[in-house]
Amino acid sequence: MIDRHLSKLTTGLKSLEKRGNKDPEISSVVYDSREAEAGSLFFALPGVHVDGHRYIEKALDSGAGAVVHTEPLDLYRPGISYIRVPDTRAALSPVSAAFWDYPSRDMTVVGVTGTDGKSTTVSLIRQILGCIGISAGSISTVDFNIGERSGSNYLRQSTPEAPQVHGLLRAMINAGQTHGIVEATSHGLSSRNSRLADVEFDAAVLTNVTSEHLEFHGSLENYRADKANLFRMIAESKNRDAFGVVNGDDPHTDLFFEAAGEKPVFTYSLKYPDADLFASNLKSGPAGTKFTLFTPMGKMETRITLPGIYNVENVLAALCTVAELQDEYAIDLARYLPELKGVKGRMEPVSGDMSFSVMVDYAHSPGSFRKILPFLKSLAEGRLIVVFGSGGERDLEKRPEQGTLAAEYADLVFLADEDPRGENPMSILEDIAAGAPGMVRNESLFLIPDRRVALREAFKKARAGDLVAVLGKGHESSIIYAEGPVDWDETEACREALKELGYDV
Repeated sequence: MIDRHLSKLTTGLKSLEKRGNKDPEISSVVYDSREAEAGSLFFALPGVHVDGHRYIEKALDSGAGAVVHTEPLDLYRPGISYIRVPDTRAALSPVSAAFWDYPSRDMTVVGVTGTDGKSTTVSLIRQILGCIGISAGSISTVDFNIGERSGSNYLRQSTPEAPQVHGLLRAMINAGQTHGIVEATSHGLSSRNSRLADVEFDAAVLTNVTSEHLEFHGSLENYRADKANLFRMIAESKNRDAFGVVNGDDPHTDLFFEAAGEKPVFTYSLKYPDADLFASNLKSGPAGTKFTLFTPMGKMETRITLPGIYNVENVLAALCTVAELQDEYAIDLARYLPELKGVKGRMEPVSGDMSFSVMVDYAHSPGSFRKILPFLKSLAEGRLIVVFGSGGERDLEKRPEQGTLAAEYADLVFLADEDPRGENPMSILEDIAAGAPGMVRNESLFLIPDRRVALREAFKKARAGDLVAVLGKGHESSIIYAEGPVDWDETEACREALKELGYDV
């Protein structure tokens, strides 16, 4: 039986002030006042738009019995326990781990970080483990897999807050799963958020590092450093068998080797034959990719049903991870590669009776554009038409870079809402268009904020042999505006637009 009294959960927590002499038993750990109930412990988290301190009274009205806060309060209710700490986000992590009885200590946990390819790599690791009879759960941008249940990530956070992370890991254990694969974003790894600070990882995987989320991290150096926190956690792990896996082709691998300390780090590569896993002779098409796999125990010809050279990198990362986790030969595990499946919104074709092709993908960063646009261009028998946008209140620097890359590879570019949030939607599109000065407005470059209209117009322009690539939303279930989120399903929106134009899809 877990002791969930407030004093037990907050043992070791650095406090500035405590009020109230009660020691209530805690029923839940929450940071959203709307989720507070009788016996909840409410954390008042600071935010970009909302400060949780403003909602303390609402949480107490809903039955919360204790509050953790940073700012001094004007009102302290009798019978309520208050703990003031230097940083409520930092405090939320160890309390969440304690509330769920430290689930990461009772299972094998793999963290996957990087700019691109995280969700796919998480899925591939889980699938390969399943092929050898190991039940693994997963947490990713795309979905949560717990036991026999799989559902979309409804939280719109690639790495959820600490209470959800530990709760999901405990749910995996309760469902009989021995392994958990966690998408570890830079936000989740940053000490400013501390979402993963008290997860005890057994393996750390790096896909790549380009430039993203600089509005949060402040610089590329800080971004890399936060990614490397996953490998620092491996270095500090009490598990002597903990290890890291890195993309040997990434120019920043030295940072991650150094972060891992004395723990071993394995490499995979498409460039360097001396890597632990190496692939060459890649031949990629719409139906997948064939390649030669080189391992310490020999080589073999193999294939995957995931198109794109970057997916070979993701598969190598997953293969290397499972081989080290389970002490298996990678060449033996490779027989399962043709069985692996992609994830929703990643190079997902939209089938129909069109004379042109439609592909949906989540690519939304300059790094992912550099990988996917040349491949899409090679697939197009005719012209490449792209539809995309850029998130509001995020990474202003990447917008013109996206425009430059789109102009380099695409014949027609349609810019549309992606998640404008509180920004003016047309201003975001203008920022992207500034990177493509050579494109002609309303001839090769179209700025249409309404994404449904943009899709319809792109499809109307498409001719036989063309490929229309719809990028940026992928699996996501909403578009976020200043007024709040609007339901969205990219693939279904494409089907609806095509049906309106008379196609059978």
